Amino acid sequence: MAQPLETVPAAVEVDCRRLLLIVNPHAGGGRGARALPDVAAALKRWARDVRTELTRDIDHAAELAEDAVADGRVAVALGGDGLAGRVAETVARLGGLLAVLPGGRGNDFLRGMGAARQPVIAATALAGGTERRIDLAEANGRAYLGIASVGFDSAVQVIANRARFVRGQQVYAYGALRAAATWRPARFTVEIDGGAAREVTGWTVAVANSAYYGGGMHLAPLAKPDDGLLDVVLLSRCGKAAFLATFPKVFSGRHVGSPHVQTRQATRVRVDADRPFQLYADGDPVAELPAEIVVRPGALRYLAPAGRYAGRPPRTSS
Repeated sequence: MAQPLETVPAAVEVDCRRLLLIVNPHAGGGRGARALPDVAAALKRWARDVRTELTRDIDHAAELAEDAVADGRVAVALGGDGLAGRVAETVARLGGLLAVLPGGRGNDFLRGMGAARQPVIAATALAGGTERRIDLAEANGRAYLGIASVGFDSAVQVIANRARFVRGQQVYAYGALRAAATWRPARFTVEIDGGAAREVTGWTVAVANSAYYGGGMHLAPLAKPDDGLLDVVLLSRCGKAAFLATFPKVFSGRHVGSPHVQTRQATRVRVDADRPFQLYADGDPVAELPAEIVVRPGALRYLAPAGRYAGRPPRTSS
């Protein structure tokens, strides 16, 4: 069971030239495993001590992150957003230092940070990287880096995670089109910062710590992982034709101009629905409803790459 980050933990001493490379070999259809030899070689060109471990499952990834912190190493996650989120949760709880390399399907956290999405370039850019503090979000005590969403998005994630013949970023768009065919509106109850509960009937409730999810969907264009705030995106009732017309705009962030989309900022959000859903974040199920989501400002120490990949978010499309 995850332990909530009630306060920002004290930082432990970490040698940035000593790394524990935590690899999900199955991420991205094996992308992490295929990239591993070149990534390890790139890291060894500048780091003096690189240890590599393959994860057996997500709980094993958390154990390896604990090992990294205990040994004064940077925990370097090579995999997808799910691996990055789970390693980040453990590193933040213990006061360690996280680095993330792209080895998964979406790599949306790195996209939002403006980092390289080619594994060897990203590994090279960590040389001379600088530490910065970023926020973590928590859903029922489980931490995540990106966007937690529920409702229609829950159905999309189930389809995407089961897909075998659609690869890469296209799997999420495929899942959305498949799920739309049978979707019926849900009635959500949403409380923002302890205010009065409001009912939202429609498609999705999302709570964002950073801007992207689903392999490049710019769902929360104003979300920043270091502003101490969550960005809430509500997609209310509209016909399937209107949804299909709005959906392509999510890749540029222009969907927020739709009359069916509402956005808010908050530090605490409570979400429930009229039927059972799992809340997904970083590509994985993280909580059942009702879910209480909070932000933990500056809870995570993050090693931002040097040079042009210095953790600057990409320019928003107009």
